[in-house]
Amino acid sequence: PAGAGKSTIARLVARELGYIYVDTGAMYRAVTLCMIRAGLKADQEDAVGDLAEKLEIQLRTGTDGQIVLADGRDVTREIRTTEVAQLVPAVAKIERVRRLMVVKQRTMAAEGGVVMDGRDIGSKVLPDAEVKIFLTASLEERARRRYEELKQADADVTYERVLRDLAERDEIDRTRKVSPLVVAEDAYVLDTSDLTIPEVVEIIVARCRKAMEQGAVR
Repeated sequence: PAGAGKSTIARLVARELGYIYVDTGAMYRAVTLCMIRAGLKADQEDAVGDLAEKLEIQLRTGTDGQIVLADGRDVTREIRTTEVAQLVPAVAKIERVRRLMVVKQRTMAAEGGVVMDGRDIGSKVLPDAEVKIFLTASLEERARRRYEELKQADADVTYERVLRDLAERDEIDRTRKVSPLVVAEDAYVLDTSDLTIPEVVEIIVARCRKAMEQGAVR
């Protein structure tokens, strides 16, 4: 779910393994940001779908983490604002947008050596992934983490607002018709509420290395 630490953990795991990190949530955020700039609303599904189809999204590795480019422009910070966070659930549930993003994500993962995070990766995008981790945490802890992240880009954000938005996001993600948030049958569920970031990374990397030793990872 939102705020469970997917991006932070996945980036560190990829670094530890020497793999490429793919933040799929950033791709939906980029579409949402460009939708806002174009003056469109999420209920204009055909227009948003057209925008997503034409949009060139690139994910690159920078010195401070992943860099997100939308049609060649660096939008890494802009996609993390409260406005984008509030609108991205509605964009992410547009079926055409999800189909387009899934194609891009599968292409990125086709050659292996990828750590990919997102809400539907193990269940929909990469059902044959060699290692699947379902990260979760309490709503309150997730809200605290997201608040700490958002306040760097949005001085007006409050913890209460983030808590409310996350609860609403959880409901949307669980109940949407297209790629709802579910735990894949073969995923390892890891509750990070009381774990430090290094502890979570260590647990996941250990599972990955074990899979490598058993020949399950290409």
